[in-house]
Amino acid sequence: MLSKNFINHISSIIEQSISKIQSISGGDISKAYLIETPQQKYFLKANSNNNALHMFNAEKTGLETIANTNTIATPKVFASGVFQNDAFLILEYIVSKSPKSKDFENLGNQLAALHKHQSSDFGFFDNNFIGSLPQQNNKNTIWAKFYISQRLLPQIEVALSKKLLEQNDVPNTQLMQEVCNNLFKQVSPSLLHGDLWSGNYLISSDGKPYLIDPAVYYGHSEVDIAMSKLFGGFGTSFYEAYHVSFPKTQEFDARIELYQLYYLLVHLNLFGRSYYNSVKQIFNSYF
Repeated sequence: MLSKNFINHISSIIEQSISKIQSISGGDISKAYLIETPQQKYFLKANSNNNALHMFNAEKTGLETIANTNTIATPKVFASGVFQNDAFLILEYIVSKSPKSKDFENLGNQLAALHKHQSSDFGFFDNNFIGSLPQQNNKNTIWAKFYISQRLLPQIEVALSKKLLEQNDVPNTQLMQEVCNNLFKQVSPSLLHGDLWSGNYLISSDGKPYLIDPAVYYGHSEVDIAMSKLFGGFGTSFYEAYHVSFPKTQEFDARIELYQLYYLLVHLNLFGRSYYNSVKQIFNSYF
């Protein structure tokens, strides 16, 4: 549990007396707490890892970048900082409910609106994180080059260093480039959530969709759809609504698999060999 001094520090930042604090789920990487004051509720993340403040600041930037598009809500960010050995992030606490078909429809429409916010380049002005792993965002005007150099190759290097992949598992980079050049045509840089699995959206008690825990950058809109399909948890009406704005085009299914490869490599590096066969299957299918 948090120390009294830490609680007092948080209280001084929000300028409210804390009446209740409890540990809750919702912090896979960090410890998570619900803080209650007479005025409102807050969601607090705390983490003592060396890069925790960098992670929280990147999360803050991502949430605020999405919020500034006025397309889909994110929890309000109140503060990030360090107290003694713990980095922390204070967010608005969202009371959520189980989504219904109409909620998924709203989520699909609002995600499509987010993806209509575009840039001249793929990438982002700063690097951030995918889970607890660093995510590079060096800008590029060619999507296939960005996806290989900033997404696939860094995760492959991590997997090789951890002995989760062998060198003979890894496709030739030139072949990867040729395949991606062929499949990734006429792609515009859309603002992405970047890690859109079912644990990273909320439907508030009044039916409002929220995005949380982003890994934002400008990339192909289908990347968010690929992640949403990897582990499920999104209703049919979500996809029906979304594809009104972004209809499926030729080779859609192949691109979805190649975009899922990035997330499977991330899971391989975070959680181990149980994801090896899924990674190898996509390598063998496309490269």
